[in-house]
Amino acid sequence: MRFQTPPQKFSQKILTRARMRIWVDFVTSRIIPAFHRFLQYQPLKGESEQQAKDGENVVREEFLGKLKEFTREMDKEGPYFWGKEPKMVDFAIAPWAVRLWVFDHFKSGLGIPEEGQGGDDEGAWARWRKWLSAIEERDSVKATTSEKQYFIPIYQRYADNTAQSELAKATRSGRGVP
Repeated sequence: MRFQTPPQKFSQKILTRARMRIWVDFVTSRIIPAFHRFLQYQPLKGESEQQAKDGENVVREEFLGKLKEFTREMDKEGPYFWGKEPKMVDFAIAPWAVRLWVFDHFKSGLGIPEEGQGGDDEGAWARWRKWLSAIEERDSVKATTSEKQYFIPIYQRYADNTAQSELAKATRSGRGVP
């Protein structure tokens, strides 16, 4: 398999490079923790079914809100965050973006609206879908992503909130990515 030419991951322009680093930090400090809070969410003992659904919706909306905030900062044309070529920020979020299926598998769905169903947020969701399609189609991403069957037992522990990784422990205690 031939990979595309490796992209220049950071800009040579100082201000642009600083903004890139801010958005990489946003991925690691906001999006990834929200992903795991949603995945690891467990209702409290004694909660009604409605309270459990409401609790899951809170963490789902938090995660989707972070994705929308991220997406609204993307280059308008794309397909990548910063334009026609992928940069570090695209690769920082890619491993989680290509695993969004876990919410359909383990939770009651991710909640990103179908095309044309995003209401006031349709512009952000259309741009997200364009970005996601571009990143999923990269040979480098395909070649470094395992099949779902290998992820299911790993993510099952996260969905059950029994994972013992440092990330899972940090999520349970309300801390960020270690």
